[in-house]
Amino acid sequence: EGTVVNAVYPGAVAGGNVETSQRIVDVLLRALAPALPDRIPAASSGTMNNLTIGGIDPRSGQPYTYYETIAGGLGASPSGFGAGGHHAHMTNSLNTPVEALEYAYPFRVARYALRQESGGRGRHRGGDGIVREIELLGDAQVTLLSDRRRRAPWGLAGGADGTPGKSTLIQNGIEETLPGKCTRTLRSGSRLRVESPGGGGWGNA
Repeated sequence: EGTVVNAVYPGAVAGGNVETSQRIVDVLLRALAPALPDRIPAASSGTMNNLTIGGIDPRSGQPYTYYETIAGGLGASPSGFGAGGHHAHMTNSLNTPVEALEYAYPFRVARYALRQESGGRGRHRGGDGIVREIELLGDAQVTLLSDRRRRAPWGLAGGADGTPGKSTLIQNGIEETLPGKCTRTLRSGSRLRVESPGGGGWGNA
């Protein structure tokens, strides 16, 4: 009681099953690595990059709410490279096709791709994160709940860390880096770019 996994009032709690759980897995794997060096992978992206968008759809005049999680890179392991564009540890989210997203919501997907070279280098390279950039076609409120923006997913056995995540708001051609956790009210035409973390590398290159 009184810890991050069993908070007491007035301790703030949010995102326990999507963000805190990720970091608990990171801690456990890092602690076990010295005892099981031939089995433990480097850190995966360490966040589900929760993105929520809500507003009034200008096409129908009806309110909408959209929620997605954006995958990242998996940590490399003694047995091989980390996979790119995957969720790890806590998720069962589907990969929404761009066409379905644009049909159902007032968005335009400007970019959806692997974040090249974001996985940590090593004998086995970490998986790459994802770049997902969405343009709003109507005014909306946007909330981000993410982590691994300051501290990178760690490498193991001499492997390099993955690249930390980054979220960027683009308005009138001006780019602003957003904190990992924030809520903004945005105008139509604004774009949000989420670059998810890459996984850590494993082993000396």
